[in-house]
Amino acid sequence: MAHTGSGEAAATITTYEDGPLLVRGDFVLRTSAGETIDPGRATVALCRCGKSAIRPFCDGTHRAIGFRAGAEPDRGPDGRGDRRPGSPDPA
Repeated sequence: MAHTGSGEAAATITTYEDGPLLVRGDFVLRTSAGETIDPGRATVALCRCGKSAIRPFCDGTHRAIGFRAGAEPDRGPDGRGDRRPGSPDPA
């Protein structure tokens, strides 16, 4: 985790149930090609539903389409971590 000199995390990412990821703090957004995306502010909401017209940013479309996702990470059936097909074994 990146930290500032004060011991605080440089950026904080908060998941919201059925909504976006809220990113606060000192962060850099990049495209898959490595180009920097100017967020225009210090706090941004990133789309999780995939339907936003302004991706990677959230435009609230998740409410209109009934997007559902928990605020907590999915730990899988054994509670140990990511259990999607092809994910590395967390053991």
